[in-house]
Amino acid sequence: MSGNLQRILEGRGPIRTVGVIGMGYVGIPAAALFADATAFKVVYGFQRDSKSSGYKIAMLSAGESPLKGEEPGLEALLSKVTAAGKFRCTADFSRIAECDAVTLAIQTPFANPKDLIPDFTPLVEGLRNAGRFLTPGTLVVLESTVTPGTTTGMARKILEEESGLVAGEDFCLAHAPERVMVGRLLQNIREHDRIVGGIDDVSTGRACELYGPVLTKGTLIPMSATAAEVTKTAENTFRDLQIAAANQLALYCEAMGINFYDVRAGIDSLKGEGITRAILWPGAGVGGHCLTKDTYHLERGVGELGPGALDWPDDLASLYLTSRRINDFMPTHMLHLTASALAQAGKDTKAPLKGATIALLGWAFLNDSDDARNTPSAPFFEAACAAGATVRIHDPWVDPATAPDIPAGADITRDLNAVLTGADAVVVFAGHREYRALRPAEVKALCGGDHPAIVDGRNVVEPDAWTGQGFVYRGIGRGDKNGQRPGTRTNPV
Repeated sequence: MSGNLQRILEGRGPIRTVGVIGMGYVGIPAAALFADATAFKVVYGFQRDSKSSGYKIAMLSAGESPLKGEEPGLEALLSKVTAAGKFRCTADFSRIAECDAVTLAIQTPFANPKDLIPDFTPLVEGLRNAGRFLTPGTLVVLESTVTPGTTTGMARKILEEESGLVAGEDFCLAHAPERVMVGRLLQNIREHDRIVGGIDDVSTGRACELYGPVLTKGTLIPMSATAAEVTKTAENTFRDLQIAAANQLALYCEAMGINFYDVRAGIDSLKGEGITRAILWPGAGVGGHCLTKDTYHLERGVGELGPGALDWPDDLASLYLTSRRINDFMPTHMLHLTASALAQAGKDTKAPLKGATIALLGWAFLNDSDDARNTPSAPFFEAACAAGATVRIHDPWVDPATAPDIPAGADITRDLNAVLTGADAVVVFAGHREYRALRPAEVKALCGGDHPAIVDGRNVVEPDAWTGQGFVYRGIGRGDKNGQRPGTRTNPV
């Protein structure tokens, strides 16, 4: 414990002014909640005035949320704290000098997961901005998911170089990873337990002082910075592993001609003390910013320890990386299901996708959300186009003007009728409520063919209702229904 740092904090007093660097899905709700807490006087949201995201400054300054999906309470809270003068969004990073605490909520993707090298460019820029204006006693917290060892390594080095101060002696440094899900951002920050890991006890304590006022049900869980980094990467890795297990079982059920959902219900029925058999849902693929990359951060953290540090069978691949490959395969499986359905519907069995018109429903990776980061719809779109299909895309939530990384030739529209008209196959990639309400007779009339295909990647349609209207059905995990003749219904044994 640094006596010097403790003395600086005692002289500085409690945290009153907070800065949040990065106005995205994590930074915006965090800043709004900090601003709403009576413990804090003012909160600055720091956002680069760039061509791609500078528009957020004006919107947030007016109390408006640039996040277009449903986020209960967020718009009202932003309006409240902005009107009260407690929240201000700015591109002036020099105001970091006014802050007692600064958090960084910046994405940390992998440009190429195969080389396990993350793109820390935006994070490094954020750290340099923070370090450039750092004052003695300031708390700096990384909320971004990072490779274990980043807080005590790269982040510390950059902050010290830019500020001329020493972490643990002159300023506090910690990692407190975000644990939010789009669609329930405010609820998650308030109610989830908060992992807080400082580089020393003083830093951990100061970080707990920052996060305590915004928690309602959640509790603070202090640990070391590296342990906090491993906690975040591991919890997402485990979720990815669970999804992969469900996806693999769904593929097995398809191959054996049985219903995954019957099997899941049967397994879930085994209950009792000490029994845990929870199984997640299979689907068309995993998207989002976290699950698609956090396994690679965890793997990289171990890899950077050097050869011999990990005791592991030489001939065995990482269980976690194998899970990533399974989940990355699911859009390809959706393409295989689509080709199979088109062939059954009368297309050329050797090249059923060539010349076909596909209505791709859902560009967001999450139902009833506009979040399209790393959407599994993208690899399906590219592969279907490469096979000679024409792919039209519908999403009622996604704004193509702000959606990230849209492939060339991909046009996203909110005109569902236009997308469905003349389609040979309707392929559901997102579980939006709009798709759960689709009526097969109406869709059939728009498609126009005798036997259009319906390929369900999210278990949102009732197979018999669609085959009864003449559709050729395919669904993930529905081995009992895949391949049945259009116009028929099957009954459970």
